[in-house]
Amino acid sequence: MATDKLVAMKIFRRVAELGSFTKAADDLDITASTVSKHIAFLEQDLDTRLINRTTRRMNLTDAGLAFLRRTQALLDDLEDAELEARGFQAEPKGSIRINVPMSFGLTHITEAIDSFLNRYPEIEVDLQLSDRMVDLVEQGVDIAIRVRSSLSDSSLLAKPLRKSRNIVCASPRYLESAPAIRSPADLERHNCLAFTFHDRPRVWELGGEEVTVNGNFRTDSSLAIRQSLLRGMGVGLLPRFLVQDDIENGALIPLLEAFPPQPYTVFALFPPGRKQPTKVRLLLEHLDRHLGDRPYWE
Repeated sequence: MATDKLVAMKIFRRVAELGSFTKAADDLDITASTVSKHIAFLEQDLDTRLINRTTRRMNLTDAGLAFLRRTQALLDDLEDAELEARGFQAEPKGSIRINVPMSFGLTHITEAIDSFLNRYPEIEVDLQLSDRMVDLVEQGVDIAIRVRSSLSDSSLLAKPLRKSRNIVCASPRYLESAPAIRSPADLERHNCLAFTFHDRPRVWELGGEEVTVNGNFRTDSSLAIRQSLLRGMGVGLLPRFLVQDDIENGALIPLLEAFPPQPYTVFALFPPGRKQPTKVRLLLEHLDRHLGDRPYWE
C-alpha cells in the first residue's frame, strides 16, 4: 500500500479539526501536498468524498463528518491501548482541545492547564476561549466547559463539575448617587448592563420572580460588564465566581441577596459516541482538584 491508512486517518483528523490543509501541514510538520495526497488516498479508498474544498474554504461532507467521528474514537482508543501495553510507564501524550467560556477560562482554567502541563509535559493543550457553543465533533473538541442552568442538546455526554449562582452587584461609586435597591422592582430605575448570551438578557429572574431591566450597554463579554461595573457604570448580574474577589475587597457591593437567582451548573461536555481517553480523564481529574472548595460553589 503506497499510503498508510492509519497515517492518512491521523492527517484527515487534523485537517478536519483545524479546518485547513495548510494549518494541518504546519501542525504535523509536513507539506501541504503530502496532506492532499493522504486525503485523496482516503477518498479513493473509501470511494466517497470526505471534504468539499474551494480556493477559499473547506467543509466536511456528511460522509466526512461520520468518518471523522469514527476516526477520532479509533485513534483515541489506539492511543490508550499503546499506553496500557506499556503498563502506564510511559507518560501520556497527544493533544487535547478544550473549549471554555472566556470569563471562566481566564479565571479558572488557564492556571489549571499550566499546572497540568507541568505535570504531563508530553501532552499538548489547545485552549479555545469562546462563549459560543461549537460542534464538538466537527471542531475536534475533546472537552467543552459550559455554564448553564440546563442543557438543550441531549446528545452530548455531560459531567457536572460545580454549582454556583449569578449575583446582582454594583460599585459603591454608582450606588452613592443612585436610588436605593431593596427589591427586584427597584432595578427598573437603574442602568442595568446586559449579557447578551443569556437566554433573555433583559429579563432577570430573582427570588422566583422576573423583572425586566433596561440599560444603555449590552455585550457578549461578562468580563467587559465587570470592568464597567468597577468604573461605576451601573448594575450587573454576573457569575459569583467572576466577582467574588471584588465583593470581598469592597470594590463591588452585592445586592438583593434575599432574592437569589436560580443556581446553574458548570458542565464538562464530551462528543457523543466516544469514551474519554486517558489524557482527557487526567485533565478532568486535575481540573476537579483545581476548582476545589470555594465560597462561590454551592
